[in-house]
Amino acid sequence: MQKLNFQLYNFRFKNSENKVSIFDEVRKKFIILTPEEWVRQHVVQFLLEEKKYPKSLINVEKVLMVNGLRKRYDVVVFNTDGSIFILIECKAPEIKIAQATFDQIARYNMTMKAQYLMVTNGLNHYFCQMDFENEKYQFLSELPMYIVQ
Repeated sequence: MQKLNFQLYNFRFKNSENKVSIFDEVRKKFIILTPEEWVRQHVVQFLLEEKKYPKSLINVEKVLMVNGLRKRYDVVVFNTDGSIFILIECKAPEIKIAQATFDQIARYNMTMKAQYLMVTNGLNHYFCQMDFENEKYQFLSELPMYIVQ
């Protein structure tokens, strides 16, 4: 797999039926290693190791309803009260991050109401803080570190 714009992390891999899988610490199981999954697993490690978020507050690949349609988010970090702190959209490295990606996460966030957004293809990372009052977001240089609540 391609080197991404993250620190080096230790991952567990498994090979079965000529398919490589990577262990997801959050889902506690091996997942087929696709380019998007490679990015998602780096994001999970980034949240755990760099930003110090507890594993118990991180959720990976769950279904949500947006305008009556079933969608799937990549990674969410919750607040201890169950509200959503960060919503993260992962793309494969070969996918260019464009306005459509931001439109997608903004649509998801109309339902989820996360305070922060992250969009990444593993090479380029974008961080935003929501301003719900003015219905816009402000770009940030990085996500906040975890603060014990």
